[in-house]
Amino acid sequence: MLAAHHRLTDASSYRATTRRGKRAARSTLVVHLCERLGSCPDDARFGFVVSRAVGNSVVRNRVKRRLRHAAAELIRSGAVMSSSDVVVRALPASSSASYDVLAGELADAVARAGSS
Repeated sequence: MLAAHHRLTDASSYRATTRRGKRAARSTLVVHLCERLGSCPDDARFGFVVSRAVGNSVVRNRVKRRLRHAAAELIRSGAVMSSSDVVVRALPASSSASYDVLAGELADAVARAGSS
């Protein structure tokens, strides 16, 4: 579970991250990573977009829970730079992916977006 200060909550943050952020795509998800400018180094914040194309509400919520858990692991391990916003967009292939696949692809995409 992600703590409240690790969540993107407003539409303007989502919009700014997807427009200005660096993008990295994998087979199950797309990651947009953006550094927050002009602010003191806060904790990394994550937001998730899981559309109806992924599946019904049960499947979408399962994908979101798995991605939130994987994001919490990335924050705990220090793999995500502080003062960065990350928007994760799940693709339809994420509905049939296991937690290990989702977590691995999320870690890989965040590392790739952060390095470029």
